Amino acid sequence: MACLLRVALNPTFERSTVASERQNPKTALSFHCKVSSFTTKTMSQSSAPREKLVRKCREKKEAERVEEEAEPLGGDIEDLFSENETQEIRMGMLDWYDVNQRDLPWRKRRSENEKERRAYEVWVSEIMLQQTRVQTVMDYYKRWMNKWPTIYDLAQASLEVILLLFFQFWENQLDQEMAFFYWILANEVNEMWAGLGYYRRARFLLEGAKMVVAGKDGFPNQASSLMKVKGIGEYTAGAIASIAFNEAVPVVDGNVIRVLARLKAISANPKDRLTARNFWKLAAQLVDPSRPGDFNQSLMELGATLCSVSKPSCSSCPVSSQCRAFSLSEENRMISVTDYPTKVIKAKPRRDFCCVCVLEILNLERNQSGGRFVLVKRPEQGLLAGLWEFPSVILDEEADSPTRRSAINLFLKEAFHVEPKKTCTIVSREELGEFVHVFTHIRRKVYVELLVVQLTGGTKDLFKGQAKDTLTWKCVGSDVLSTMGLTSAVRKVYSMVEAHKQGLSVAPVSSNRTAILRKRRIS
Repeated sequence: MACLLRVALNPTFERSTVASERQNPKTALSFHCKVSSFTTKTMSQSSAPREKLVRKCREKKEAERVEEEAEPLGGDIEDLFSENETQEIRMGMLDWYDVNQRDLPWRKRRSENEKERRAYEVWVSEIMLQQTRVQTVMDYYKRWMNKWPTIYDLAQASLEVILLLFFQFWENQLDQEMAFFYWILANEVNEMWAGLGYYRRARFLLEGAKMVVAGKDGFPNQASSLMKVKGIGEYTAGAIASIAFNEAVPVVDGNVIRVLARLKAISANPKDRLTARNFWKLAAQLVDPSRPGDFNQSLMELGATLCSVSKPSCSSCPVSSQCRAFSLSEENRMISVTDYPTKVIKAKPRRDFCCVCVLEILNLERNQSGGRFVLVKRPEQGLLAGLWEFPSVILDEEADSPTRRSAINLFLKEAFHVEPKKTCTIVSREELGEFVHVFTHIRRKVYVELLVVQLTGGTKDLFKGQAKDTLTWKCVGSDVLSTMGLTSAVRKVYSMVEAHKQGLSVAPVSSNRTAILRKRRIS
């Protein structure tokens, strides 16, 4: 059984270690070199009153809203669709959708008195479909609905159980894309779904379900009220309201943007805030008032099938006669339908460096053959929010082995009172290697070491101070560790530990994809 404790920790120290992704990278190294200077900087940064910051954010959002309402369709979005164009597009899209829509489990028709269940099904499917292929989602959607068929069933579930299914879903998708950890397949929990966005979606889905069930008015049936539910944004609200409750509101995702950009030959940057709002205006104009859900799904379906990114099937498109991009391509061979929408160059991910210490605590008094590993829970906000990881410290630049070890030593001393010759005896300490893990906007080089200790006073003496903020940690055995919903990066670290214990060589990993390809060649 895992031993879960909450440990008092200096607030500024907690931000600099556990919540390291939120810290100013310029202050990180000064923490390792000069604790006092780091503390001064972080305390000064956190002194601004929360109310003042919240007020400024609200004022900024209100100013943006007023600006958007006053702003006409700009850039090269010259006007809305004409009345004739609107009617032809509606008719063409709905006729095409009635014949060509894919048979998907979340499109099951429900009776009038089952609207809430339909809304729940749409909600779950839209959360799963974000940045994920339809074929991947289908099986896991069915498994989800078998376990939690209604929102009331979901509201009674625990977050840990939900995360296991979410992690299974995500890691299985990665397996289809050449996942790194094939060995996870042998585990009882199969593969875990890891990553910030997906963890947050699981948590928000549960919190949202509890919020709806706790309310007195039932499932919200309008987009405006749906957006008040935790985790439901403008797109998901529009999808639920139009598909389940027949409200004439638009939805705009990547597929819809691509269809609209080609219909109007819009070359403006789709990521630009005003351009994005203009796409919503165009989508709102087109929504069929009698069949809003079907029409919205038809736009998404067209973008996912015929109107693809690189190989659109214009000859089969039901609205090619209303498509300006297609018309321009026919008039000028130098113009291609795929020129729309404009390709946005992705920002180069920033680089950072992290030293991870896998801290294994032996308990020789109980004659245990293996030790227990210390895991730290990340803060509930920021990168990888709320997930478990091995103790780690972020550096602001690449560092040599002695510098990394000094940083880890300081962290272990301050956080766990782990000091060689004072509070513990070092059984072994070895560097296991390094690898590069890529997040959406971060390219992180991770250094891994295994530190095996025997505590002189036991785990009860690990922490002695008291402070306002706390750090959540626990000690778990290898059997528990292998079944937890850990991120792919943490599993990479643990695989290096397992390989070391089995006497296998641990090759340095240059990147996520290189690691995946290397594993594939071996198998």
